[in-house]
Amino acid sequence: MSSHKRPSTTSLPPSPSDDETSRVRKYMVTMGIRIACLVLMVVVQPFGWYTWVFAAGAVFLPYIAVVIANVGKDAHESTAENPAQALPAPTAASSGKDDPGPRVIRIAESSSLPSGGTTAEQPPDAGDEDRDEDEDRP
Repeated sequence: MSSHKRPSTTSLPPSPSDDETSRVRKYMVTMGIRIACLVLMVVVQPFGWYTWVFAAGAVFLPYIAVVIANVGKDAHESTAENPAQALPAPTAASSGKDDPGPRVIRIAESSSLPSGGTTAEQPPDAGDEDRDEDEDRP
């Protein structure tokens, strides 16, 4: 049982073995207190009101120990973190008139193509007229 706690990068619940270890530890501590109540109930003399307190502890602590042990970490339901909630909210437009609408991103190639190719700005038959004239020459 080391006191080193592993860092968690998610909001996942603890592993089942860690949860079981925690439950067993809580149960054993509570039952140890019950044993102490039983011993003190018999040993402490003269008998008085505190004897009844020790007897109540010896009688009711097993029930309390079982309830505490059965309430695992799943009683505190954890939810996954939503990274979108960490993003800043978009700013509201000042008025609808200035809103340019949705942004359109157009990609066009500007480099020259090898001979016989076309660019995105020219239709495919725009360069054919020049090529036909070149082919007629000897």
